[in-house]
Amino acid sequence: MSTPTDTREMIMATARRMVQARGYNALSFRDLADLVGIKSASVHYHFPTKGNLAAALARRYTEEGVAHLDMLAAAEGSIESLIVEYSKIFRAALVDDNRMCLCGIMAAETGDLPEEVRVEVKGFNDANVAWLSRLLMERRPDMAKPQARSRAAAIFAAMEGAQLVARSRGDVKLFDSIVEAYRLAGLFS
Repeated sequence: MSTPTDTREMIMATARRMVQARGYNALSFRDLADLVGIKSASVHYHFPTKGNLAAALARRYTEEGVAHLDMLAAAEGSIESLIVEYSKIFRAALVDDNRMCLCGIMAAETGDLPEEVRVEVKGFNDANVAWLSRLLMERRPDMAKPQARSRAAAIFAAMEGAQLVARSRGDVKLFDSIVEAYRLAGLFS
C-alpha cells in the first residue's frame, strides 16, 4: 500500500509529464487520477486546485533546475562550453518524448494561469536569467551587469525558442542546428 507521500509524488511526476506534453490547460484531474490509478478525489486531497498542483510543479522544477545549474557553474570550462551544456537541459526534454520545458510551456499559457502559477513560472525564468548573468560576469569580468543580464535573457529566450521550434517539427536535430547557429553567431561568448 502506498503512503500519502508516495501518492503525492506519483501525482506530481505524472502531472509534470502531462503538462510538459500538453500544457497547463490540458491538465485534467480525472485523466491524472486514471493514469496514477487513484480516484480524482485523491488528487484533490493532495492538491485542492489545479493551480495548487501547477504551482507546486513549477516550484519543484525551478528548485531542481537551480541545483543542476549550480553543478554546471562549478564545472571548469569556457562560457561557450558551459552554455552548450546548459542547452542540453532543453534538449533532454525533447528527447523525452518530444516534451517541452515545464515552465516554458506554461509561460505560453500565461493568460490562463492562476496568479500562484504565474509567480512560480516567473521565478523559473528569473532563476535562469540570474544564473546565466552570474556565469557571464564571472567568466567575463569585463562584461557590465546590464550587458550580462541582456545577454542572459537572450540566451534563455533562444533556448526556449529553439526547443519550441524543434518540438513543432518533432526534430531534435533541428534544435541542435539552431543551438549551433547561436553559438556560431557569438551568442554564447
